[in-house]
Amino acid sequence: MQSRRNFLGKVATGLAGTLATGSRVLGANDRLRLGIIGAGDRGMQIVREAMECPGTDFVAFADIYTKRLESALKVAPGAKSYLNYQDLLDDKSIDAVLIATPQHLHAEHFVAALEAGKHVYQEKTMAFTVEHAKKMRAAYRNAGKRTVQIGHQSCSSGQVADAANFLSSGNLGKITAIHAHMFRNTPNGKPQWSRPVYPDMTPENIIWKSFLGGAPQHEFDANRYVNWRFFWDYSGGNVYENMCHQVSFWYKVMGLQIPKSVNMVGGIYLWKDGREVPDTMSVALEQPEDVLFTWDSGFGNNQLGVSEDVLGSDGTISKSQQIRYTPQKVNRPDGSEMVGSTPTPPRAHMQNFLNCIRGGKPTNCPFDLGFRVSIACRMAVESYRQGRTVKWDQAKEEIV
Repeated sequence: MQSRRNFLGKVATGLAGTLATGSRVLGANDRLRLGIIGAGDRGMQIVREAMECPGTDFVAFADIYTKRLESALKVAPGAKSYLNYQDLLDDKSIDAVLIATPQHLHAEHFVAALEAGKHVYQEKTMAFTVEHAKKMRAAYRNAGKRTVQIGHQSCSSGQVADAANFLSSGNLGKITAIHAHMFRNTPNGKPQWSRPVYPDMTPENIIWKSFLGGAPQHEFDANRYVNWRFFWDYSGGNVYENMCHQVSFWYKVMGLQIPKSVNMVGGIYLWKDGREVPDTMSVALEQPEDVLFTWDSGFGNNQLGVSEDVLGSDGTISKSQQIRYTPQKVNRPDGSEMVGSTPTPPRAHMQNFLNCIRGGKPTNCPFDLGFRVSIACRMAVESYRQGRTVKWDQAKEEIV
């Protein structure tokens, strides 16, 4: 594997010829030129999705770890690679950027990409803190006609249409609660999310300063780098990894706003491996729409799996692999069960992003939805860390 010094030297020799001098004018039928900031496991998943969509050319990778860049170039051999993401953004021929970096870096990369005139696919959870969310909103508002898709993939699921049909039928009655859960398990001795530290993960091959970004200063630690999901400085834990997806679906379908208050309890009950984020948790979001949205999660048993139930006085929507409506016989004695059947096309979320760049329409998970979900998730984390219920001050846009 190349050292960072050698890699930088190699990149520098070809850099001058790669940077275009003007903004590219995109026609409706032109091929979209894409790059990514953050070529890790998740980043390369969405790279492959984008490459499988018609009319795309994947032309650039940016990452702070040389090994990841070398691996990425095997997927798209003709692409350019950069250790400094700003060099990628300086290429005026790139139309859109995918961002799949650790959560504490989302705001930095999102703002820079919009300021560089790029369309942006931003992996979830969109914003790490309320301050970051506001900075991202200002950049989005200043960007003009830039397409933004937030990476809550279920928002492009066929189940969105099914849920909307069930809700518009009037057969739910008064909805007072949504109960969701997400439970996983792994073999004994193989903790959830844990990744190995390899010998080449050294300061010579990883730009530690770029990884830290605006996070608190810390000496180089390969474990913190590769297992960043374990640490509050860089991660919102499972709230940011999974609760966000289940919340985003119903926030979209039901138009739910930022919670009035949030309470989260739990702890590190199973994987005492140095992680700071809990492996077992329960969250209650009190919605201003008079709906209580609860979410439970754990990493020690998968019996309950992943599901959501929307509870109305006249019926229930149950969503897992399938989505269905079941009447409450006490109020709809003659009601019948309905099962959703709208298919989800392959790569639906990525294809929606690319279609919206070409057509100028809003994406399935637009900025405002990502903003609301980010605040809800941050409220949960703050509640857990402070050991109390937190509230949202709508006037000041602050967690109190």
